[in-house]
Amino acid sequence: MAMSSSSSVSTATIMPRTSNRVDEIMGNTLKQEQVSPPGDGGADYDHFFWTYTEEPHRTRRQAIIKAHPEVLKLCGPEPLTFPLVLAVVTLQILCAYLLRHTPVLSAPFLLAAYIIGATANQNLFLAIHEITHNLAFKSPLANRLLAILANLPIGIPYSASFRPYHLTHHKSLGVDGLDTDLPTALEAWFLDSVAGKAFFATFQILFYALRPMMVYQLPLTWIHALNVVAQLGFDFLLVKYAGGRALGYLILSSFLAGSLHPCAGHFIAEHYVFGQQSRAQDAAAAKQAAPEETYSYYGVLNYLTYNVGLHNEHHDFPAVPWTRLWKLNAIANEFYRDLPCHHSWVGVIWQFVLDKEVGLWCRVKRSQGGRKVGGTGGHGQPMN
Repeated sequence: MAMSSSSSVSTATIMPRTSNRVDEIMGNTLKQEQVSPPGDGGADYDHFFWTYTEEPHRTRRQAIIKAHPEVLKLCGPEPLTFPLVLAVVTLQILCAYLLRHTPVLSAPFLLAAYIIGATANQNLFLAIHEITHNLAFKSPLANRLLAILANLPIGIPYSASFRPYHLTHHKSLGVDGLDTDLPTALEAWFLDSVAGKAFFATFQILFYALRPMMVYQLPLTWIHALNVVAQLGFDFLLVKYAGGRALGYLILSSFLAGSLHPCAGHFIAEHYVFGQQSRAQDAAAAKQAAPEETYSYYGVLNYLTYNVGLHNEHHDFPAVPWTRLWKLNAIANEFYRDLPCHHSWVGVIWQFVLDKEVGLWCRVKRSQGGRKVGGTGGHGQPMN
């Protein structure tokens, strides 16, 4: 499954591209701005990479379709997603039941939660991600209901809320105030240390859960209500018939899935800029070009995570399901082979925490463009 390339990068360093193929269709420019918050005496604190062009995936998607129109045949639901979700949901319920009498602080409980539970729940996180794009069934309603089912072993209702926030992330990649995947300036400033980044990496699931509601709020719908009712009903029945430890196993699994776990490396690997401008061989040229804002990973952990590592491919074609992303890469390989990528999600976490040149500031932002999906309009844009 791994793909090699001369410009593929180790996790330690992201090197400049060896080809200008993507530059020819992008033409990005960058400015690293510093913005002073009100009332702080004018102290510079904003070190995000601010760019003034549209997000790159739409441009590359159009170029790929022009060069390889057959890629459009890859779009559409993947029937395998449904039975796979059922299998993982069943596995987690079985594990929760089997651990119902096991002390929470015992080695068997903690190891099961980390090795089996966190891996399974990360798989379900990414199943919900896949289903969010309507890639399990043709029917939107069937996809919403399957997402609620996949949500059950996670222990906390979130699938209905995740969908509009995540689709907005695609429509508004890097747009400040819309893309809730972006850390806020307060987060980046407060956690700008090895200890702060270690804290973020340990509790990143909480940041991803709480940040969206603090950036903007969505109106509640009947699918949100159904998600909450179904989850609370499941949790109640699980506690009634298997005890509190069974539910504790599921919630601990969810926490560990978004903490210091190998599969959790994808959260950081996808959009954080690891190749700082100062590391480029030609610093003057680097200052004129925006860094890549999406990075793929082609390693074995894709087997457990719906191929979410193929993240450039996913953002270029969100309608291509997980089973066909490798085919997309093969067809349009000239567009992907020279892009920088990660070789290790574990290495990503390690470097993120310890490398002083990598941190929460290392995200590309834009101040305009994009639109929300769901809710009321913003940034002068109509809503879906």
